[in-house]
Amino acid sequence: MALEQFSDVVQRCQGLPDDSYTSEDHDVFTIAGRSCIAEGNSTQVLSVVLDEKNQDIVRCLGWNLLPSLIKVLLKKEEKSLPQCLAIFNHLLETCRPKELLIGLLEQLEQDDPDTIAESLHLLLNPLQKVLLCLGTRKASSLGMTLSSVLDQVAKLPLPHTKEQEEDDVFSLCRCCTSLISFVRPFVQEAKQNLLSSEELSESTNKVAGVEDELRTELLKFCMKTLSHPLLELQLKDPDTLAVSPLRDFASEILDTLSAIREPLPSLVFRPLLKRKQVPGFLEQEVRYPKESLASLAHLLFVHHMATDTFPNVFSPVFCLRSNMEHICLLLSRSEESRIQKGLELYEKSLVRLEDGSLPADLLEIKTFLTVPQNLVKVMTICQRQDLRTRGLKVFQMSIDKFDTEAKYSFFQYMLKTSNHSGVEGYIIKNIKSQIDLALQVTVTPGLRGLTCSLCCAKFSVCQMAQRRTCCSTWTELWSL
Repeated sequence: MALEQFSDVVQRCQGLPDDSYTSEDHDVFTIAGRSCIAEGNSTQVLSVVLDEKNQDIVRCLGWNLLPSLIKVLLKKEEKSLPQCLAIFNHLLETCRPKELLIGLLEQLEQDDPDTIAESLHLLLNPLQKVLLCLGTRKASSLGMTLSSVLDQVAKLPLPHTKEQEEDDVFSLCRCCTSLISFVRPFVQEAKQNLLSSEELSESTNKVAGVEDELRTELLKFCMKTLSHPLLELQLKDPDTLAVSPLRDFASEILDTLSAIREPLPSLVFRPLLKRKQVPGFLEQEVRYPKESLASLAHLLFVHHMATDTFPNVFSPVFCLRSNMEHICLLLSRSEESRIQKGLELYEKSLVRLEDGSLPADLLEIKTFLTVPQNLVKVMTICQRQDLRTRGLKVFQMSIDKFDTEAKYSFFQYMLKTSNHSGVEGYIIKNIKSQIDLALQVTVTPGLRGLTCSLCCAKFSVCQMAQRRTCCSTWTELWSL
């Protein structure tokens, strides 16, 4: 019955202009055609679709057959697979790109992780082919496609162990690899457009505007991938996993940013650099999301990616000052993956500094006081023992990097704001260490006054027994 209806509507529409098809013709073609494929009559449908006399209606209405075709292709039903694949490929060659794009994107939406991976693997190449047919009008369609694809990727579980990534148990590695292959020709086009635009005269400003829109969509894609999945993943070092598709994916994203003229230093140091207004329809906070920039900083300073494009000319103090913005953001989150990356970034930023090298005026910068407060929360209320332990290690490392005057100001601030007896006790232990260190060297008047101030800071929070010790030390110092 369905096959007869399908053949009748196709025969009736032969030779008619595109705008002559009625809504009834559309409905019968769609319902009957899909039913034929579902019932296993794909051989007859293929014959009708390939008939030269039917190419007009196939070009206009053929994309409506995509749902049934893709269902068969995903299930890999051996009986109908070759015929359905032939129909699918013919529709890609014949139908109008805009309608194909809509039909393919509708079939991209899946909920089951296994189906998501298979769907992406099946549809990314056809989507790429359709988009490339759109010419200079592809930018907004590319943006819509990339957004849909990343929404699907976000539904996939993340590998947490070396073995899970090696075996690709959740198919995320395959999807990320396919995604890079999908976006590569558009990156090359944007790169070529940028090179060509430098040679164009002012009379071609309109063309330059179209090219900038393509670049903008690619920038949005990179920023979104930095936020997810890259910010959620714990990438493995080459020593742990020699071949890592996820690490390669991260590296490709950084290469894409460089290719579209988004220099990595200017992105990661945005908190400190004077920012000029970037022309375009995206506001700064949308164009450069803070979480994405924090993820970028982690890739650069912790995993040492893109070292060939990131100049090694910035001082450790400058890098720390900029990274404090990213660290503050990561440590303020509740997700353990973000907290871990914040601790890693803070540790890597501190390790390049000499002990006692940070001056007190840095404490006038808000993040240098906010980050320790966030560290206190990690050390005291984080659920994971390893993160609490690492938080304490980094907290002590940050104290060691301050000079004597900065330590004094920092201790005073923490004693006033921590509101946690354990943290206060830890600060007091550091104060005692500083006093012991001061007593081991020749005491100058300036050092005497600073050491006495440390004693007074300790005096304000010590218990009675500790107060007596502190006071005797204070008296002894004044007698020197």
